[in-house]
Amino acid sequence: MFKDVSVIRKANQYFDGRVTSRTILFGDGSRKTLGIMMPGDYEFGTDSHETMEILAGRLEVLLPGEVAWKTFTEGTVFEVPAGSRFKLLVHEVTDYCCSYA
Repeated sequence: MFKDVSVIRKANQYFDGRVTSRTILFGDGSRKTLGIMMPGDYEFGTDSHETMEILAGRLEVLLPGEVAWKTFTEGTVFEVPAGSRFKLLVHEVTDYCCSYA
């Protein structure tokens, strides 16, 4: 549960709406996104360090500098360094929370 936040109502949409999220802004200036990814193959870039918490679903991630894909499911977390790209292979609808540093 988050307290004392503002939510940007307009959705962030990627890949023709197959990945969507809403931005949550906190009083201390930090932000998170809450989103859903439909099954598919995606590649993202990030300017900020990201911590991705998987709330439901199953996906594989190819992190920067890695050669092996890693599987993540409900309750797991992975991190992506700032200024990098990463690939996702989403096997089932995946609910996530992304925190930005």
